[in-house]
Amino acid sequence: MTSLVSAPTQSVIPFLHALASTGGSDLHCKVGSAPRVRVDGRLRKLQVPDLTPRDTEAMLEEVLPDDLVQTFRESHEADFAYSLSGVGRFRVNAYQARGTYGLVFRRVAVGAQPLGELGIPEVVGELALEPRGLVLVTGPTGSGKTTTLASMVDLINSYREVNIVTIEDPIEILHHDKKAIVSQREVRQDTADFTVALRAAMRQDPDVILVGEMRDIETVRAALSAAETGHLVLSTLHTIDAPETINRIVDFFPLHEQKQVRVALSQALRGVVSQRLVRKADGSGRRAAVEVMVNTGRTAEAILDPQNSAPLVDLIREGDYYKMQTFDQHLFRMVRDGEITYEEAIGASTSPHDLTVELRAAGIVS
Repeated sequence: MTSLVSAPTQSVIPFLHALASTGGSDLHCKVGSAPRVRVDGRLRKLQVPDLTPRDTEAMLEEVLPDDLVQTFRESHEADFAYSLSGVGRFRVNAYQARGTYGLVFRRVAVGAQPLGELGIPEVVGELALEPRGLVLVTGPTGSGKTTTLASMVDLINSYREVNIVTIEDPIEILHHDKKAIVSQREVRQDTADFTVALRAAMRQDPDVILVGEMRDIETVRAALSAAETGHLVLSTLHTIDAPETINRIVDFFPLHEQKQVRVALSQALRGVVSQRLVRKADGSGRRAAVEVMVNTGRTAEAILDPQNSAPLVDLIREGDYYKMQTFDQHLFRMVRDGEITYEEAIGASTSPHDLTVELRAAGIVS
């Protein structure tokens, strides 16, 4: 990248130190504003001068990999990983806005946390240890999908003697071989794209395949095919709950293929784990509120023929025997147990009115 930087400029390194020391999740650097860090979901301004165009250009030059310089020139955006010794590893998005550069850094864990430490329901671990099929972790950006997936991979790595192939963009959490062997491939660095890597993975004798995100029809098609042919496939989608997840996958395909896709999903899907982060009542951070759908005979029927079956949300609500739960059921328990406030639960609830009625009926709120 041809530099226009001549006057003294601000390095991004001190701000990454600040991000790590505050326990924040994200750092935002944009022209005309002081850098901000996201701590427990809220953006907080650092007490430094506003950034200039030269500052953010210098920051971009500081962190942008050489192989993405041309890509950034052409598309004005880039995603990549950045490591800072003694501080941590970051997922970075660089972009251009109104002719100036901006950067967002997401701090990622050095290693995977055990699922139990994340407060994730036990059934998620059971889904991770399924021998074959498709397991999806869903939620909006910043809801902890990557963290949960990494913990699921770590569980498999700890208990099963298998070959795990991950395809990520970028690699965020590093895994070392335990009982399993883990090959982590980064899009653009190690392979052209998700679809190419998925096809190649099928020739690498995999038992478990992690696909960082199902972004397009070809990736979805390849992931479904791998799940149908005896592999465990883990992936993510930016959907808010299980019903929307099913619809999103089906809608990737043209109308004439959708019935067959529903057949494939009803057979290959093992479960959908959907997440929303909520603040703890004691102010010590955030934890995940989780909806879990486990694919049973009845949910398979609802996927296959939604018009003539009970709604998926009703099956999840009534599926406690299979360890299923809706968001509102999980939020109810967290309010009951004092883990989160009533106000926080209502903000994350799928049906705030119904949740309020249930909490009042139980005498938990007035």
